[in-house]
Amino acid sequence: MNDNNSGYFYHPLENIEDVEIFETAIDRRVFSRKLSPERPYTYWTLELYDQDNGIRGGGGLGILAADTRRVAEQVGVPLTLVTPFYPSETHQKWEDGRVIDLHKPVNYADFGFSKIDDVFVKCCGNLCRLEVIEKKFGSTRILAVTEPNFGELYSGLSGSDHRLYQEVSLGFGGYQALKLLGLKPAIMQLNEVATFFAALVRLDELASNGMDFYEAVVYTRKHTLYTNHTLVQAAEAEFSLEQFERFVFPNLKSKPVRKWLRDKFEDGRIKLSSVTIEIAELRSGVSKLHARVANYRDIAGERVKFKAITNGIDMEKWVMPEIMELYHKDEILDEYDMPTINFSEKLTALSSDEILSLKEAGRTKLNSVLTKRPDQNGEILHLKPGDLVFDFKRRFVDYKRPNLPFRDPARLRAVLEPYNAHYILAGRVHTGDERMAAILSEVLSIVNSDDYLRTHVHYIADYDEELAYALSVGSNVAINVPIVGLEACGTSWEKDVANLNLLISTHDGGVADGSSSSYLNVYGASEDEEASELYRRMEEAASAWQNGFDLEVLMRTQLAEFLPVISGTRMLSDYLNYLLPE
Repeated sequence: MNDNNSGYFYHPLENIEDVEIFETAIDRRVFSRKLSPERPYTYWTLELYDQDNGIRGGGGLGILAADTRRVAEQVGVPLTLVTPFYPSETHQKWEDGRVIDLHKPVNYADFGFSKIDDVFVKCCGNLCRLEVIEKKFGSTRILAVTEPNFGELYSGLSGSDHRLYQEVSLGFGGYQALKLLGLKPAIMQLNEVATFFAALVRLDELASNGMDFYEAVVYTRKHTLYTNHTLVQAAEAEFSLEQFERFVFPNLKSKPVRKWLRDKFEDGRIKLSSVTIEIAELRSGVSKLHARVANYRDIAGERVKFKAITNGIDMEKWVMPEIMELYHKDEILDEYDMPTINFSEKLTALSSDEILSLKEAGRTKLNSVLTKRPDQNGEILHLKPGDLVFDFKRRFVDYKRPNLPFRDPARLRAVLEPYNAHYILAGRVHTGDERMAAILSEVLSIVNSDDYLRTHVHYIADYDEELAYALSVGSNVAINVPIVGLEACGTSWEKDVANLNLLISTHDGGVADGSSSSYLNVYGASEDEEASELYRRMEEAASAWQNGFDLEVLMRTQLAEFLPVISGTRMLSDYLNYLLPE
């Protein structure tokens, strides 16, 4: 729609004039006009987080990949997701005042994957055998490569031999896997620079099969999208020419491609971001703010432009069924989980009684999960009807600031105690991140030194999909306080808003797609000021849960602003309109 006052699309979709045309487009699979089962949309990711299918990722990127595939299945888009299957996964527990990693072997056959065949990649003078496995879901499939020595997701440093081996295996092995199945990628979406090698092998195939090298470059670039997911470049990789001589060049057939790649090295080093930008003409960031501030340069030193396609979620997966039933019954969402034309008006019927009833149903689900999840003191938390719950559930990294609410323990207690409220802290510390492990230990020392906080602040280890869902549906208030300018998007907050939690957040990432007045905004000129504002917002949220009118106003305002942003169907539509224009 072009009417910005309609409230229907927060991001107007190109080539879509109104809701009826959009729905007809979906029904007729117009978005798939250049796609087919044999020429699918291929989605490349080093990380997939899909516990139902035995693949445990590390965070938001993996969850987003799983959501994208599920939404494609729901609307019938031919999509093949290509990823490694890691034969080992990491779990965590809190013991003796520290985080301990546990390693669990997994077998793809236990999750319904079938072996197709073997493919080979050349590494260090050896042929390395990779098993190709797949699992189909309607119009979509997961196509994976695996072998016993893959290890775990993100094992080794980002520039290590092992990480390069995993990335080369995904690119060269994954492309061979497509060919085994007779699939030719109509478009390739590269999620983060670790998937660069998928586009490289496509370029190599075109050039080695007789296409003029420059034509091959143009073709590859026009059919490749690079999606950057983070402003904190933990995923950024830099490798040496010597490493490429052992792991990459032996797999390339075309001399011009080898020369092209070799010329990208500077002082014997190469950053994958620089060559990924060169091989992908289409580039996207995962929120409006991210696309605006992402600072990448091409080979000429010119700043690269990114299109904003904000992340969405699979609402059928992440929103409690009783809440989805309400959204559909009250015509807030349509059959594609998109906001209806007049959804803002429909939200005025949402009452505090309905909100409280739905949150109690969610609380039952949360209690069920908590029965097997002891806190840092080995205690099982059982929440009573009417208990107020704040939560922080995000990766434990510096910029997300899980320690900000503990800056002034006395003030935190003063917020929680009048409401007998609980604060649940959940998130994974990256293996080897000693600094964040120390910060977590410090936070829990602060908690255990206060008799009230010790029984009302709970750290739940081994954060995963199950716990993320349970907290989204069972908490009352979600806290999201990244340092402004460092969060690319985030999707945990989207699950919270959709599940009728009040959101307390800094104006960053995907939250900044909306107005700062549409949620409980935390701001300040210093971290002390931000902490003070956070406590004030926590008091405001706690009070609202005691006052039906205030709760209705805050909840309706949040939903009116963010339901169009949250929609995974909107996200997929935005990608397809960008990749497959009229």
